Parts: sequence; C-alpha cells; structure tokens
Amino acid sequence: MQKTPFSFDVSAWEFFWTLLEGATLVLAPPDAHRDPAALIDLIIGERITTVHFVPSMLVSFMDAKSVDHCTSLRRVLCSGEALPAASVHKVRRLLPWTGLHNLYGPTEAAIDVTAWSCPDEFDGAIVPIGRPIANTRVYLLDGHGAPVPFGAVGELYVGGAGVARGYLNRPELTAERFIASPFVEGDRLYRTGDLARYLPDGNLEFLGRNDDQVKIRGFRIEPGEIAARLIEHAWVRDAVVVAQQAGAGEKRLVAYVVCAPEAASNGLDGSELAGALRAHISAQLPDYMVPSAFVRLAALPLTVNGKLDRTALPAPDDEAYAHRAYAPPQGEMETVLAQIWAELLGVERVGRHDHFFALGGHSLLAVQLISRAQKAGLTFSAADLFQASVLRELASKIHLKRQPSSPQVISVLETGSQPPLFFVPTGLGDCSYVLPLVKEMDVDCPVCALPWPHFDDERPLTLEAIAAEVMLAVREIQPHGPYRFAGYSSGAILAYAIAQHLVNLNEAVSFMAFMDAALPANRRSLSPTQMAREVLLDSMEFLEDDSFQVLERFAANSSIGQLIQKAQQIGAIPQDRDLESLLLTYEKAAQFQRALDLYEAPSLGIEINQFYVNGPVRSRRARGSIGQEASSPLRGWDRVLRAEAIHAVSVPGDHMTMMNTPENRRVLARCLSMALSR
Repeated sequence: MQKTPFSFDVSAWEFFWTLLEGATLVLAPPDAHRDPAALIDLIIGERITTVHFVPSMLVSFMDAKSVDHCTSLRRVLCSGEALPAASVHKVRRLLPWTGLHNLYGPTEAAIDVTAWSCPDEFDGAIVPIGRPIANTRVYLLDGHGAPVPFGAVGELYVGGAGVARGYLNRPELTAERFIASPFVEGDRLYRTGDLARYLPDGNLEFLGRNDDQVKIRGFRIEPGEIAARLIEHAWVRDAVVVAQQAGAGEKRLVAYVVCAPEAASNGLDGSELAGALRAHISAQLPDYMVPSAFVRLAALPLTVNGKLDRTALPAPDDEAYAHRAYAPPQGEMETVLAQIWAELLGVERVGRHDHFFALGGHSLLAVQLISRAQKAGLTFSAADLFQASVLRELASKIHLKRQPSSPQVISVLETGSQPPLFFVPTGLGDCSYVLPLVKEMDVDCPVCALPWPHFDDERPLTLEAIAAEVMLAVREIQPHGPYRFAGYSSGAILAYAIAQHLVNLNEAVSFMAFMDAALPANRRSLSPTQMAREVLLDSMEFLEDDSFQVLERFAANSSIGQLIQKAQQIGAIPQDRDLESLLLTYEKAAQFQRALDLYEAPSLGIEINQFYVNGPVRSRRARGSIGQEASSPLRGWDRVLRAEAIHAVSVPGDHMTMMNTPENRRVLARCLSMALSR
C-alpha cells in the first residue's frame, strides 16, 4: 500500500520497493493514512500484504475494530520514531501471521540504515532498531569522535553506500553534518544527531535525539532512556520524558505516560501511580534520572504529521507527584518544614506523611533544605534527612536536637567512634558534592561539611586568612586533634591551608584526602574583574562547544553582570536566578581563586591521599595555572611534600564525572573509605 504523503521520504520506499518486487501497488485515498477504519477496509478489500506505519499511527491502527480481520497482511514495517513494546506485543497477539519489522534511518542516508525483524517469541520491553543493512556501516561515537564502550550511549554516525552527497546549495550545513570517516579511507559519515547504544545481543537501541539531551544539576541526561525504562512497566503503554523549568528556577524531569488497561483496572489515583512508577525507575536508574512528576494522559498529543507535540503537554498538577494520603502538618515544627519543602520542591502543598525524595528532592535541594531550616531555628543533619525522609519523622528528630553554636556547619553524619571527617567547600563555595559521596562511603565517624567563609572588600586576599576563619568552625566542633580533612578540586588547597594553621598550633593532622587537586604552579596577575570572568567561564565549560564559544567571545568586551545575563539567555544559568546573588557568588569565587594564585604552600610534615583522574584537564583556568603537572598523579604536590608522603590512587572519570557520575562516585567513595580505615 502507498499511503505516505509524497513530502516524506518513506513514500519513495513505498513506491520503489513494490516496483522492484514486481508487486501491485495500491494507492490509498487522500487522508486515508489518518483513518484506521479506512485503512482496514482497504487492506481487506485489496488483499494488501505489506504496509508501513509511523509507530504512533500503528497504535491507533491496532486499537481499531476488526484489525484482526486483516488476514492478508504479511509484513508490517515501522519507522519514523521509537516503536513501543506494547505495540509490538499487540501486533503479535492480534496479527500473529504478520511479520513485524522496525526500521531506522535518516533521509540523508537513503531512508533506512538499520533493521530489526521481530521474532515470534519476543516478549521484551526494549524494541531494538536492529543492525546495519547491506553496504552500510554505523558507529556510536562520543563528543570527541571516539567510539563509546559497548553498552554506553553514543551519537549515531552512518557510513557506506547509502550516505547522500550533501544538502543542495547548503555547503556550510553539508560540511557540518557530512564528514570524512576516520575509520574507512575514502568513506564519508553522516552525523545523525540521534543517540543509541548496543544491547547485549548486538542490536541497537534508539534513545532519542542528541538535541533532546538535557543537563540538570550538572548531569547530562537522555530523556529517551528514561522513557524506555518507563515503557517496561506493565502499567505503561507509552511514555515521554521532558525537562521543564521548576518554580525554584532549576529544571526538573517530568514524565508523561499513557497507561495500559492494567493500570485502570487497579483503580490507582494519580499520586499512587506516580509512586509506583517512581519506585520502578528508582530501581533501574540513578537518582538524578528519576522524574519529579508523572502525568497521566489518555494519549500523547501529536502534530498533524504524527509526531509528538511537546507544546501541548500539560503542566503537572498536584496529583502528578508521589504524595501520600494527605494529612495536614501538625504543630509549628511540621508546619515550618512543610512550607520550606513546598517552596524548594515547587509543589502546592506538603502533608505530614509525604516523602522528601519521592516529591522530587535530591542532594542539592537537601543542602538548601538544611540551610533554610537552620535559618528558621530547626537543626538536623543530612543523615537525619536520609534516614527520616517523611515530614513527620524528620520533625520528630528535630524535637530532640540541641541548637549548635556554629549553625553554618552542615552535619552529614553525627555519630562514630573515630575523629570527625571535615569536608571543605569547592572554589565556588559548593558542598553539595559531599552528601551523595558520603552516602556511598563506609565510615565510622561523624562527617561535617564546612561553611564557605565570609568575604568583604576589606578582607586581606590571602588563603591563610580565609583558612583561619574556617579553622574556627572546625575547632568549635573538635577543639583538639587529630584532625581529618577532605577537599575536592581547589577546596583541597584550602584544606591544606587549614592544616598549616593547625600544625603551627602543634595540633596533629592525621588524614588529608585530595580529590583531583593540583597545586598551582604559575602565578598570574589578573584584575578582580578578569578573575571573575575567568571563574565564570570556567564554570560554564560543561556547555557544548558552540554555546561556550558564544560566551567566550561575548566575555571579551562585557561586564560580569552582562556575561551572567548572556549565560541565562542561552540556558546555562536558570533565568530566575537573582543577578545580585550570582554576582556576589562569582565575585567571592574570584577572590578565592586570586588567593589561591598568591598562596605559597609550605612543606608540612603530613601525608596526603591524592585521588586523581586520568581524563583531560577540562578547565581553561586550571590549564593556565597548573601547567605540565596537570598530567602527573602527584599534581604538583611533590614540590612541597616528599613523594613518599603522597599516596596517589587513580579513580575513573575526569575532573567532573569522577564526582557527578554515580558509578565513578561509588569507586571514589570506596577508595576514600579504605584510605580512612588504614
């Protein structure tokens, strides 16, 4: 059957495949491609054997009455978007005599480049796009053009006979999308912009567009991967996951699901469904990939071309969150906590039985929660929150707490037989890395995250002065040694400066953990504005090359405020983040970096544990200040310490992913725990 409008590439396949086979081509009446009943009548009347569907249209076709009367059908082919497993199972059940084939390919590579034929016994939850067809090669590459490991997500490149010459009269776009193959001499590759990975059986799984990638809290996320896991649940027939702006300014993941009849038969309300799906995703994916909200729809909204209409997706209502049966907060303690939760999580109301993390909480919000609660006079540790994540349970722990005299110090773990471990903030004053790391550690000691010191224009810009203030918070908790510290990135240098003060006071420092921390080798004379610009650009290097280059060019002739606003325009910083507070953050960070550049680290009689990565130094500022020592496991610390006093341990990832990729963070936590126990 020929039913696809001529403006779509599949129409060429429908024409020429039939002619090449010597078969009869039946032309569907105008607009019949949108009418399942008309298609069924045509298939039955003309004894049609082969038909192509966009997967979203296949759903409507299989839901139509009398579809099982299409006994002439021998082949159903699908392409154009991801094929849901539920549709595959329905075809196998209602049309068991029909072969089902899932195809993948862009117009720029002769329509189809991979194919998968569904076996009769298929009962899986993932529908592959198959393997390359004849005379075609496919590659999964990372952002640097290197092949990704088996099972990892990569961008799909196509080579071989089907690759087009280019775009007509568009040489710049042709040069961008069609490149010389580094793998086969004389071959050209088409960069599809699609993401995929290899399944254990060697078939490819399609995971959506590279353009659909989102970055949330520093994590690069493929929404298609989350949707694929959702569709594995028996209650879900179709799903899509998108990133939406939250009330607090950051993005959050929202899942839209079309439920299978099994969900309706269970009589679940929205919150119960959200709770069940959240538990399903949490068991398979890391925390940062778990959607905050789950919206139930009768059907996904589609454009006239049968594609998902993202603009028609409704905002989540209160039922889209995994609320427990609502009971109002009781007492002042619960009421204050509920107000803070609602503001942070962007929900209308919070009941006393609600769970912080089930409502979309995460480690960064946990830090903000503890800080806001302390300002309201409520004190609890991160461990309290992880152990008692239900509002009423957390409130009961707060009743038992004594208000400490140093409220800025965040207590992550409160008990243990060993001396406390103090984590030092990074160069941006960030301690959010501490909570997920400690959660993976096996330690028998209290753990504290130290405060970012106060800065003002009159403060001497020396690291020693900054360290002296932080040391006061340390000694208020632990008056005497032995002391133990851990610092990530430039925070480790601050930890060393704190140790310098303590050693000068004849106190023992028994443990120092540096997480990929290099000692600056080159002093640079930069003005405060230049340094703030460097720090801001350095924090933006997670961006794709094009976006980063836009910022870099703009920075040359702009103020820090203008640069922040430009970063907000391109989506690198949330739009509703207050400009004044952002300016203050980057100005403080610039003062700290200037103090680092001027710091002359003395030789101390201590040992350090350096957990280093082998990945490239991504920071432009770090490359300028560290120099050649960036590639050494010792990271330049052998200039002030004996080499045998530096215990260097290699951990996976690069400077960013060692901490924000769950698998890498688990390895780092295990290595850190082992070092502490020695």
